[in-house]
Amino acid sequence: MHTVAVLALPGVIPFDLATPIEVFRRTPGYRVRICGSEPEIDAGLFTVRVHWGLDALIEADTVILPGTESFDVPEAVVEALRAAAARGVRIASICSGAFILAATGLLDGLRATTHWVAAAALAERYPLVDVDPDVLYVDNGQFLTSAGAAAGLDLCLHLIRRDYGSAAAADAARLSVMPLERDGGQAQFIVHDLPPVPRGTELEKLLAWMEENSVRDLTLDEIAAQAGMSTRTLNRRFREQTGTSPLRWLHRARVRRAQHLLEATGEPVERIAARTGFGSPTAFREHFKRIVGTSPQAYRNAFTPTSA
Repeated sequence: MHTVAVLALPGVIPFDLATPIEVFRRTPGYRVRICGSEPEIDAGLFTVRVHWGLDALIEADTVILPGTESFDVPEAVVEALRAAAARGVRIASICSGAFILAATGLLDGLRATTHWVAAAALAERYPLVDVDPDVLYVDNGQFLTSAGAAAGLDLCLHLIRRDYGSAAAADAARLSVMPLERDGGQAQFIVHDLPPVPRGTELEKLLAWMEENSVRDLTLDEIAAQAGMSTRTLNRRFREQTGTSPLRWLHRARVRRAQHLLEATGEPVERIAARTGFGSPTAFREHFKRIVGTSPQAYRNAFTPTSA
């Protein structure tokens, strides 16, 4: 059984606290413990009474750090987290919980994220941390950070996927009425969704056609013909409505499909390259590495379910 310890500190943000509790307690294979720096935690509108103290952090498999109203971190909390990290405990933060993790020094030299409102403050207070405000979450292996609000859900689902595979994560997503895959930017191991396009725009039908035909060797001229535009106009409209080019969008669509196949099947990389429309395994690996940040095989290894 995988033990998740959620740390409640004074001024804890209720949403950040509730998110990991609800997601993990409803997922088989986990037990959840609420730990506190003191027996009763002032959460603003209410008080939280906890059953475990800081000493329980070192006994956990994963520690979740919800955000707090204050960026100051008690020294006892810093020491407890360092001790847990030394034992190999995985530590993940939600929203401004990144300030708690950064205070330990464990994020020094690593990429991290937090709520975009607090990103500048995190970078200023902890200059050794490479703060990226443009992603949903960042996975550094043992240490993970996520942005605000719903990004905490994305992070929890990502952890479930790491621990028990895609099927378990999909079940948890359905219980949370949450999409399993969202556009997370360029963070390592994030499942890259397609650039969102508002419904009713002139590209909506074209993008659906491109995704349906992504296994074909589509050219820019063919895509432009399907859209009834010149290639120059197509490129301009694509940039305006998706923020990227037609061929880059197509590559991301193919990589997204490849990610699913890597997680859900045991098919060889060469077969997946062919099934997703890449001309060769080499081209597949190059595009996958550029978009996801790791190789197809390393990605598959990262999401192979581990035993409970």
